[in-house]
Amino acid sequence: MDISPLISTESLAAILNQTNLVFLDASMPPVGGMATPEASWPDVAIKGARRFDLERDFSDHNSGLPHTMISEQAFQQAAQALGINKDSQIVVYDDLGLFSAARAWWMFKAMGHQQVAVLDGGLPKWLRENRPIARGEQTLSVNGNFQAKAHLDYFCDVNQVLAATEDKTKAVLDARAAQRFLGQVAEPRPGLRSGHIPNSINLPFTQLLANGQLLTKAELKEAFSLLVNDNQQLIFSCGSGVTACVLALAADIAGYHELTVYDGSWAEWGSDAQLPIG
Repeated sequence: MDISPLISTESLAAILNQTNLVFLDASMPPVGGMATPEASWPDVAIKGARRFDLERDFSDHNSGLPHTMISEQAFQQAAQALGINKDSQIVVYDDLGLFSAARAWWMFKAMGHQQVAVLDGGLPKWLRENRPIARGEQTLSVNGNFQAKAHLDYFCDVNQVLAATEDKTKAVLDARAAQRFLGQVAEPRPGLRSGHIPNSINLPFTQLLANGQLLTKAELKEAFSLLVNDNQQLIFSCGSGVTACVLALAADIAGYHELTVYDGSWAEWGSDAQLPIG
């Protein structure tokens, strides 16, 4: 059963007994003045969920940047340690509704696993509907047989983004809040310049959400069509490559296909004085 790329709480509740279903809690601490979740791991989790730790196990700590994508081998090992198999139907969620879960979804897609979906509304909606929860525990004793196969076009680097700023066949969309994009407030990470990538377009990820859920497909398509052309390659950026993936998820649902995420995002661009600022 293909449940990609977005699944409702109602649809998920109907398949809870599916034997190859795997829940992953991909929550991470909110940034930039975002609200603190009312309930979070490990105190509250969807029953049976496993912890997809974006900041510890699924980030490259040798890169010098936050949340950098890990290697194919490292991803495979970390996924296997979570008991994930080649045939696992994965549902990822977070404790803010939709924030960091899309990053986990994009990472699995980048590693060749298509059977992965984001839970629309996440843990907050699941809780509002009084669906099965438990204390989060990591008690796995057997590794899964997950096999990673990296698709390098899911992520792009600073040189590709720099070239894209002068290429009208490509569009760079920035998921940060408007005040950050316009350089009107300081960046939450110390030492970063304020502003944005030249010729990039601001599309705050929060504009694509309503009460922690994605807008409808038609609404998402309208939001993108006001900013980009159907035949452009879309490059997504944000503060550190996390909420850029919310834009990637929304664009995928809206029917766009040439999509990639700038992994370094503003954490890289804003720290390099040699790079231009818009």
